[in-house]
Amino acid sequence: MRHLRTASSLTALALVALPLAACGGGDGGTADDAFKAHLKDRGPITYVQGKVNDNATHGIIDKWNKLHPEEKVTLKEQTDEADQQHDDLVRNFDAKNADYDVVSVDLVWTAEFAAKGYLQPLKGDLAVDTDGLLDSAVKGAQYNGVQYASPTTSDGGMLYYRTDLVKTPPTTWAELFAACDIARQAKIDCYAGQFNKYEGLTVNASEAINGAGGSIVAEDGKTPTVDSPEAAEGLQVLVDGFKNGDIPKSAITYTEEEGRAAFQAGKLLFLRNWPYVYGLASGEASSKVKGKFSVAPLPGLDGVGASTLGGHNTAISAFSDNKATAIDFVNFLASEEIQKDYMEKGSLAPIRADVYQDPALVKKYPYLPTLLTSIENAVARPITPFYQAVTKAIQDNSYAALKGDKTSEEAVKDMAAAIKAASGQ
Repeated sequence: MRHLRTASSLTALALVALPLAACGGGDGGTADDAFKAHLKDRGPITYVQGKVNDNATHGIIDKWNKLHPEEKVTLKEQTDEADQQHDDLVRNFDAKNADYDVVSVDLVWTAEFAAKGYLQPLKGDLAVDTDGLLDSAVKGAQYNGVQYASPTTSDGGMLYYRTDLVKTPPTTWAELFAACDIARQAKIDCYAGQFNKYEGLTVNASEAINGAGGSIVAEDGKTPTVDSPEAAEGLQVLVDGFKNGDIPKSAITYTEEEGRAAFQAGKLLFLRNWPYVYGLASGEASSKVKGKFSVAPLPGLDGVGASTLGGHNTAISAFSDNKATAIDFVNFLASEEIQKDYMEKGSLAPIRADVYQDPALVKKYPYLPTLLTSIENAVARPITPFYQAVTKAIQDNSYAALKGDKTSEEAVKDMAAAIKAASGQ
């Protein structure tokens, strides 16, 4: 899934977290009033998501509508640009538009929307059925310990490696970079990820920091924790890679696609990327690594690393008139049957462990067990109502460190200062 290409810019609205009671609109009502309304009401609902670019979603909605003729779902497609999707949701939430009943939200929007009182807390009669769902995916839909959404699709980074050159994949950064001698002998580059100054760098820097035992913000989503020896040590792994040439200088410009192109052209020994690369590297006629690569979990400092959690959540608008129907639809999307549809027809990573263990699916998609390990060890991007400021702090300072303009210690210190300023502390 190339979701980071379109999820790289959110508006400045993300910089302001309003108190829940402030989200009342012109009629003087509060968020609590909205939360208490229409809890048992049923009827037709509208499901809002970005432009459908998979072969699963329309069929899934048709399945629901055949089973629930009195509570039909109408799909409203937004554009395919994440920032425009975000702004459209904000406008309609601010207007208390009851027609936006169920909405698809990027993981990084969940905290912002919850803090603003836009999303219905999913508890009591509206509780999410989390039985069988991956724990990391469930937590990625929470804010301050409250479930505000349900995971619908997931994603995780994986390490692609050349099986004709490396028989056993590395499990640590030290093992990976020790294998760079093999790349030099083969006259190819060793390792690349996504290091251009965009959302992909937030992902890669976060993985390095989390994989070394560091973190970026506390559970409150406001207090920076990134100024630590662990965080600096994790970032230093990437800094050293650029400094000694194990990561090629050209990788400072890489997004997902530049790295994929280099790997498929046989110019890389190792690549950090998303599952979508597997099918392309295996199936495209131009791929020079067809039958010569496999995938492994991302490395960490002392073992399996911490992938950044990807995917989308589904939430109920606090202003929906038919919340009983809405929660049934949300749970329907997380059911085993529908999760298989997402995987088989849409190539979207499931949020149920049992789907990853389905023999027929594993035969068709051999990377599923590795992807499951990746997601089980995944950490969400910082869950914060100030996400835009946080991701900018990570990108600006990580990029400066990778280019040698500041040390890793200076970079994490400056990250912390920027996050603290954005949260008003």
